[in-house]
Amino acid sequence: MEVTIERLGHQGDGITTGPVFVAQALPGEVVSGEVQDGRIVAPKIITPSADRVRPPCSHAKSCGGCLLQHASDEFVANWKLGVVETALAAQGLRAEMRPIVTSPPKSRRRATLSGRRTKKGALVGFHMHASDTIIQIPNCELLHPALLSATPALEALTIIGASRKSEISLLVAQSDSGIDVTVKGVGPADGKQRVELAGIAETYGLARLTWDDELIAQRFSPAQQFGSASVVPPPGAFLQATLEGEKMLSSAVLETISGAKHVVDLFAGCGTFSLPAAAHSEVHAVESDALMLAALDKGWRLAQGLKRVTTETRDLFRRPLMPDELKRFDAVVIDPPRAGAEAQVRELGKSNIPRIAMISCNPVTFARDAKHLVDHGYQLGMLQVVDQFRWSPHIELCTAFRKT
Repeated sequence: MEVTIERLGHQGDGITTGPVFVAQALPGEVVSGEVQDGRIVAPKIITPSADRVRPPCSHAKSCGGCLLQHASDEFVANWKLGVVETALAAQGLRAEMRPIVTSPPKSRRRATLSGRRTKKGALVGFHMHASDTIIQIPNCELLHPALLSATPALEALTIIGASRKSEISLLVAQSDSGIDVTVKGVGPADGKQRVELAGIAETYGLARLTWDDELIAQRFSPAQQFGSASVVPPPGAFLQATLEGEKMLSSAVLETISGAKHVVDLFAGCGTFSLPAAAHSEVHAVESDALMLAALDKGWRLAQGLKRVTTETRDLFRRPLMPDELKRFDAVVIDPPRAGAEAQVRELGKSNIPRIAMISCNPVTFARDAKHLVDHGYQLGMLQVVDQFRWSPHIELCTAFRKT
């Protein structure tokens, strides 16, 4: 079958009438191949797009970690902006779109890798696209070199924790003092394994090693810098994917809430936005994970020159802050997960808070929540798209709402 690709889907696949999905195809390209279950599984590019480029990474054809390396940077940037504009248009909205900011290659500071034992040792890397096969990635153009340098340690951990039939997850994060590793999908370590694991952490210079929620070794505090505060997140805690992306999002947040005296940070995590905001405002940080809030609080107490920061452990999906609780604040920062924050946004719509800075990693749920705020008297202003998931379909954004 020979088809012409009409558009790119939200997962980065080319799509044509049917629909038929074609991996690593671009709009306007003529592609041939056999269709199986609505996909061309081994596509041949007959007529390539002018936006097609040679992938910069030697693993691009086999690794599923990056799905858009075959497209030019300009195409990907415009496509991601278009995804956001389309999501807004579906809700009857428009925004003041700023130029996209894209993180550079080799800047990803956290990742989840997979590990599996082999006859001769271990395999550690990303999966092939839509496959259980693990691909080693020694020349990865996405991950920070510090993460790639931890590969021998990850292989040693895999030999202890994985089997040839089952794999484990290795969450790695770059910190101020070294690599922080959290291993998932393993059983509790016995006495002999604890000794071996501690030896691996020492030999390879890991800052911290956590094994199935058990702290095995902490040679140094794996701290992250949020504004002037140094925070040690709990093992496996969420971090923005790149330092460059975090700085841009933080800058957009601070611009939106500039001049506010009392700020509430909803879904605050470990303080990515709370602590920079505390340089100028009193902040109340709300988060469901008590360990992350404890890390935020400790970072604030050890920092110098910050205004008062209070914390509250609370499930904002089940118990959103109500208008009578929100009335003491003059600005909101809200950074919900992919599902958005429908319950909390309903209560924000009833409030009279002058400014809201909203961060989102899902344009569809963001547009839904934005529509509710606009319908309740908020004006959608600046919108900054940040591409810190380079060469992937994922999109991060920050926008400003003002009460009219």
